[in-house]
Amino acid sequence: MARRYDCNDATDRTTGLREAASAVRRGELVVLPTDTVYGIGADAFTSEAVADLLDAKGRGRNMPTPVLIGSPNTLHGLVTDFSEEAWELVDAFWPGALTLVARHQPSLQWDLGDTRGTVAIRMPLHPVAIELLTEVGPMAVSSANLTGHPSPEDCDAAQGMLGDSVSVYLDGGPTPGIVPSSIVDVTGATPVLLRAGALSAEELRKVVPDLEVAN
Repeated sequence: MARRYDCNDATDRTTGLREAASAVRRGELVVLPTDTVYGIGADAFTSEAVADLLDAKGRGRNMPTPVLIGSPNTLHGLVTDFSEEAWELVDAFWPGALTLVARHQPSLQWDLGDTRGTVAIRMPLHPVAIELLTEVGPMAVSSANLTGHPSPEDCDAAQGMLGDSVSVYLDGGPTPGIVPSSIVDVTGATPVLLRAGALSAEELRKVVPDLEVAN
């Protein structure tokens, strides 16, 4: 039976975060609020949990799960060949609605799907998410919806779709907006905007003027 905690209540938030962290460490799934939409998350280094996440969403391995982190410092252990421009984007827009596609460290023992050696990584601007990520480390997190359905703006919508496939729901109230994060590929010599979302190409070019836009 799924458990749900009201993170706008101080006591419930403390209990919920503790229970969510325990669930993640057991390889179970949790739903958490972010600064874009609600996400369904699992320990990024527990392959079975990531597989359960994809199953819960009805999503194939051909759509790998992004990773959320609680601090930019965590990047040092996760990515390689990270350019100066990539760090400038991190400094300017994290925490926030910018996802970076980077090459992950070859030594990492994780299976996020068919990533071809890359990882989509972000630090969300939401206190509940950051607190959980700081406690448990990197999490594989995707929007908390069934594939093909709208991304949820509140916990009710997420729970209505995912039900008891999730152990713990952290209810932070409605999310600030449904605009997804912008995605920038930093694996090459020049950053490439793969998806314009909360951040436009114009805003990004204020930091990395040579940003290209994918066709």
